Amino acid sequence: METSNTHNERIAKMTFSSVYPMYIAKVEKKGRTKEELDQVITWLTGFDDSQLLELINEKVTFDTFFQRASLHPNAHLITGMICGYRIEEIENPLTQKVRYLDKLVDELAKGRKMEKILRS
Repeated sequence: METSNTHNERIAKMTFSSVYPMYIAKVEKKGRTKEELDQVITWLTGFDDSQLLELINEKVTFDTFFQRASLHPNAHLITGMICGYRIEEIENPLTQKVRYLDKLVDELAKGRKMEKILRS
């Protein structure tokens, strides 16, 4: 699926630190923990807790965040709909990676088992 250049640029310029508290609120509201969220982010990106905190404090954009990440080899197994888009059809690589993260956060909030979320 093709997204507009404006949409892709807006996502690239968003800071991870501005979205992270919303991720926490979403999963905690559904009975999951910040630690589980961090585990999901670590699985996708390869960042450990201290690197994640450093990126938050640096207020890096999603563009920088995913440039520094080592995407999990099974990330391509993340499929389905998120924000009205089918993830596997998103053509912009950065937008697709951000939507991977959004999908994992949604699955965590919906109570999916961790081994399923982490595609193990």
